[in-house]
Amino acid sequence: MCGIYGITEKNFNIISKNINTCSHRGPDGSSIWLNDKITLGHNLLSITSNPEDGKQPWITENKNVLVYNGEVFNYYEIRDKFKNKFFPKTKCDTELLVWLLENFNYIKVIDEILDSMHAFAFYNAAKEELILSRDHAGIKPLYYAELPCGIVFSSEIKSLIPLVKSSNTIEKLAFACTSFIGSNLLRQTVFKGINKVLPGETLIYSIIKKKFVSNHRTIIKPLSNNKLDLEEFRFETSRAIKQSTLGLRQFGMFLSGGLDSSLIALELKNNLQQLNTFTNFMEPNVKTNLENHNSDASTAKKFTNDFNMNHHEIKITPQILSDSWDDAITYMEEPRYNWNMPMYYYTNKMLAKYGTVITMAGDIGDELLGGYPNYFFKKNIKLKPKNWEEFVWIWMAKLASPIKLNMKFSQEDLHALLCQTLPQDLWNPDDIANSSMALDCITTVSEDFFSRNDKYGMAFSMEGRFPFASKRFMAYCLNINSDYKIGNTSVDTKLPIKLAYKEILPDYITKKSKTGWTVPIMHWLTNNLTLQNKYKSIVKQQDGISELISEENYSVDKSQMISKPRIISWMMRSWAQQYEMSI
Repeated sequence: MCGIYGITEKNFNIISKNINTCSHRGPDGSSIWLNDKITLGHNLLSITSNPEDGKQPWITENKNVLVYNGEVFNYYEIRDKFKNKFFPKTKCDTELLVWLLENFNYIKVIDEILDSMHAFAFYNAAKEELILSRDHAGIKPLYYAELPCGIVFSSEIKSLIPLVKSSNTIEKLAFACTSFIGSNLLRQTVFKGINKVLPGETLIYSIIKKKFVSNHRTIIKPLSNNKLDLEEFRFETSRAIKQSTLGLRQFGMFLSGGLDSSLIALELKNNLQQLNTFTNFMEPNVKTNLENHNSDASTAKKFTNDFNMNHHEIKITPQILSDSWDDAITYMEEPRYNWNMPMYYYTNKMLAKYGTVITMAGDIGDELLGGYPNYFFKKNIKLKPKNWEEFVWIWMAKLASPIKLNMKFSQEDLHALLCQTLPQDLWNPDDIANSSMALDCITTVSEDFFSRNDKYGMAFSMEGRFPFASKRFMAYCLNINSDYKIGNTSVDTKLPIKLAYKEILPDYITKKSKTGWTVPIMHWLTNNLTLQNKYKSIVKQQDGISELISEENYSVDKSQMISKPRIISWMMRSWAQQYEMSI
């Protein structure tokens, strides 16, 4: 993909440093444009055209300027629709996007015309305005900070840290949200003074007034109006996957052996003729009555053999986990409630070694089609929430073991903040399960799954794509009533795919019980000295977070018992140490 940067003053040096800090986001070129009011920069990862065609910042005849990170998936449809008005000189979607922004209302472009994953900044020279926009699902990241000169923005937090004096101080609200929910859903990042454009948000900043003057959010509502039509579902699914194959670079598929990734892999194989697939293999593996951590790998191997795909198993060991730990924490930038981060980082590293430039994944399929038992229970909840506030309380119960903090901020405080931050339009009182799915799509999926893919993929100059995250497909799925997605038991989920593809996907895929993409961390920590020493070294170091996290979460002196919150607490301390954070 790409990296975009800007500051509302003439300052070549700052944007040049941003470009260098994030050079991994665009190895195919970089450039800077500036005037007396603003400086804009760009790293280019060329995907759909040759690098010269896609060179940015893109300056128009009207002296407007665009820096853009993303893909317009309905590019050909838009081009055909406006064929009597839009006369492209290149095959680059940047040219189309800037033409749309110059000729139509910004909100109309984003809400009604584009189906894209994007983060862009558009400078309107005549109005002296800067438009910051992030796509409907929050696939692409965009961060900003307010400075005396105005604002500065970037595709990554790390390039903003030297510019924001307070950034080495932990933003407690964001940290508490991560601790209670699992990821940070607020505008504030955990770096005090650095914020993010929220998923689906378009902000207009007045350079003259030095303030944001407009805020619009593109929301896909869970209307739940439709029944399930199997032929229509197959058509919309195939269309969404085909649209995601734009590009001239090599594709690689994260294959879990589950429904979503297997379906996408099969469609991609048909579209691309050949496909490289990748699955993790744990060594040593752990098998219990509850879980076999290599069940996904075994299923994926059988599936790729049956359908003649070029499959690769990426071995994950305790040593690899330990060796990848620090880089995984650094590139993720913000902490997460997920101990698999080093595995995710290493997996992306290996995909890049095989020449992958575009990664494909099945993320958001579960959230659109009711793939988790959690949605079954919400669909059948006896005491239904009466209003938005009650619904948010039910939705917040995501972690069985949240991190305990030594601070006065409580879950009640977070609830009040989330009720204001999250879009109430996602609340459909007639379909609690669909409402939960829609809210998950722009919270957990965006700020955990998509964010992880972007940061780890771009660390190795790879663009991440998610076919099920197209605007049209999301709207289509969230308009299917949850009665047609979820059956009579907690394992009877994701019915649209199971019913529509039962003659196409093998039984061992459609009837496979759901498993997570996870390492046997508890067993490895108990039995592997390398990992034990790694985590003990984290706890022994001094950091600026010790007073914030309750000691029972991270201490290894009082007890050697391994627990989920303890592991995550260690990860949070490791993050604080690497970024030299204080409270």
